[in-house]
Formats: sequence, structure tokens, C-alpha cells
Amino acid sequence: MKLHLDHPSNRNLVTGYGAGHVDINHRRYEASLILLPDRVIETWSAGRFETLTERDFETIPPLTPEVLLIGTGARQRFPAPALLRPLIDARIGYEVMDLAAACRTFNILMAEGRRVAAALLIETPRS
Repeated sequence: MKLHLDHPSNRNLVTGYGAGHVDINHRRYEASLILLPDRVIETWSAGRFETLTERDFETIPPLTPEVLLIGTGARQRFPAPALLRPLIDARIGYEVMDLAAACRTFNILMAEGRRVAAALLIETPRS
């Protein structure tokens, strides 16, 4: 699906998403990442939902978002609460949703000027 929204200058915008990818500012990404309004962190250690660890979320607090959107792939799945301890300890709000909803919500919150981050799990389609 392609998304269209007025693009604030120098801000990241999700311009599309689909099976196995997300497009940010028309550039395709095919691996899990952390998205912020001013940068994309491609080195996020998370791979698949099933392999998430608490350590994967320890990278979020230093980024100082007020809210983290957790896009869990093609369907909404909830990580074990213990994995989210770094967010809870840092008093960072979080919302768990599927990848498509996380992308749409990121664009809205970013356009409102919120300090939002999105942890997007990009799943490789299985053949």
C-alpha cells in the first residue's frame, strides 16, 4: 500500500509498506528497524517476533521517545511483558500493533510533532 501525506521537511515519512518491506521517504527497507522522525536505525538487533529479547528494547530509552509503536509484522502479537521492562523503567509509553497500523500511526504522530519512535519488525514472506 502507498501512503500520501504532506511531507514535513527533513522528517521521515512511511511512504509504503507490504509483505517483507517498508518504504521510508521512497527508500525500501527489508529488515527490522527503528524509525524516528529524524533518522532510521537499520542496525536494530531484533530479527523476528519469536526471537525478541529484553536487550532488543534496551536500545530505545536513549532515543528519548515519548511513545514507541511496536509493529509486530503482518499481524498484531503482544511481546511478553518482561521484554518491555526497559520501556516501563524509562517511562516510555508503547502501543503494540501490526506493521501496517504502526506505519500509519507513525506518520500521524510524526506530523503532529510528537516524539514518536517505531520499532518495525519486517518479516520475510515465506514461500
